[in-house]
Amino acid sequence: MSVDTTPAAEFSPRQSAVLAEALRLLVDGGDKALTTAGLARAANCSKESLYKWFGDRDGLLSAMISYQASKVRTFERAGERLTPRMLADHLQVFARDLLDVLSGDISLALNRLAIGQTSRDGSKLGQMLLERGRRQIDRRARALLDAGRRDGLLRFEDGEDAYRTLYGLIVSDLHVRLLLGEKPEPNKFDARAHKAVSAFLVLHGTDKT
Repeated sequence: MSVDTTPAAEFSPRQSAVLAEALRLLVDGGDKALTTAGLARAANCSKESLYKWFGDRDGLLSAMISYQASKVRTFERAGERLTPRMLADHLQVFARDLLDVLSGDISLALNRLAIGQTSRDGSKLGQMLLERGRRQIDRRARALLDAGRRDGLLRFEDGEDAYRTLYGLIVSDLHVRLLLGEKPEPNKFDARAHKAVSAFLVLHGTDKT
């Protein structure tokens, strides 16, 4: 099994550094702070490079979301069969990464910005968060669940329902509470992730697990 180490797979190290700086600007200064000129100064690059790499503002936002989503690690099978321990470990890493990313200042800022723009005509940020953020994470996690079923470690009829169960066990109402201003407690995330994965394996594990 090999770790999917994106964003390196999608973005060069230089592009990744620029996207990290763009996310910092968004968190520190809000939507108005994220301008092409401001990002070029902060990241020490030219505006021409920004347009070449990301296109317009929507392209930059899309890349920022994809970069942020890639921090939730998942795994490729690489021809190997999953063992019960490997499956549990991979699910635990996914759960912990998901909690870390969703509770971070960057994700909260992006979600609050999207919520604030919901009523605006032509606002695309919410759809971008779904397509380039949530669904990107969903697809990679679903691949892990499908691999677990193929190797006889998981049982479910509908992979989407199984994944929604896993996501719900991990996140529950935590993200809503954080968006409303509750402070995260990262020191409890390991226990929360372990509890969620254990409950999921009780519901969908086979005798092997």
